[in-house]
Amino acid sequence: MLIGEFSHGMDKKNRIIIPSKLREGLGEQFIMTKGLDSCLYIYPKNEWQIFEQKLKSLPLTDKNVRSFVRFFFSGANEMEPDKMGRVLIPQSLLSYAGIDGEVVSVGMMDRVEVWSKEKWEAYNESEMDMDAIAEKMNELGI
Repeated sequence: MLIGEFSHGMDKKNRIIIPSKLREGLGEQFIMTKGLDSCLYIYPKNEWQIFEQKLKSLPLTDKNVRSFVRFFFSGANEMEPDKMGRVLIPQSLLSYAGIDGEVVSVGMMDRVEVWSKEKWEAYNESEMDMDAIAEKMNELGI
């Protein structure tokens, strides 16, 4: 399971270090793509394949399905960290997520989210009504 929050910087070559605790769960190769909420998602290959199969089962005649699939697959990149645990983030993904320096990597069970530090802090400072969210989760059986 991928859990925890880790702050770190990006080097001048647009590389970030994947924290070792997260690297263990991601494996030797993984998929990085655009995520929701203006962050990046990193999936272990097996989780990406599960996600891919779910998307394949959706009807391509539905315009929303096509848009959703395009969103995730157009930005998808197979990654393999170097010996130092670094990966090069493509410019298109950096631009999408607004990453230009400090980043926060967050383990989210089956994936890692990579946020610009500023966006992560803004998200955490936003007015979220956790009581209302908890009620909705209860309706979903959580």
